[in-house]
Amino acid sequence: MRNWPLAFRGQKIGLLGGSFDPAHSGHLHVAETAACLLGLDKVWWLVSPQNPLKIGSSPLAQRLASAKEVARGPKMVVTSIETDLGTQYTFDTLTALKSRYVGVKFIWIMGGDNLAGFEHWKGWTKIVSQVPICIVSRPSAGPKARLGRMARHFEKRRLALSNASSLVNRQPPIWVYIPARYNQLSSTAIRANRRKPN
Repeated sequence: MRNWPLAFRGQKIGLLGGSFDPAHSGHLHVAETAACLLGLDKVWWLVSPQNPLKIGSSPLAQRLASAKEVARGPKMVVTSIETDLGTQYTFDTLTALKSRYVGVKFIWIMGGDNLAGFEHWKGWTKIVSQVPICIVSRPSAGPKARLGRMARHFEKRRLALSNASSLVNRQPPIWVYIPARYNQLSSTAIRANRRKPN
């Protein structure tokens, strides 16, 4: 194995994937909220080699450095494992991780802003059927995301917030929506602000 994160059988590992272009406190807010409510041992920040839905990302090394600067705390682990695995799509990454980390309890974590367009992800129904999913609210999501195709398709598999701590031990497809306090930062806004003339 290359310089991959350590995980042992029975551990609860949250997976927060993204471009992180750049990483910001909103990402940390999502990661910490999920870790706290679900009782996770670690949260791996999967810095993607190239998000298929976001062409023209900054260099990987730059995005990794950005994530490492933001992902503070003993439970946060930044990794480029998708580059080593040679995977580009979430479904393929999950398949590879589950085969290499046998017995580890993985949970996919994402912000509510990703929920609205989740049906555009390759094999999205298979993703939901692979691992439990935790969705943390984001300002740009709104009611539209919670009424999106994924939410409707798996409506009967939504876990009540009061049972969120049991998510990791539930059989997928299963998901929970956490209406946590908002963090207004977004990577898109940060990039746009950088491009503004002085």
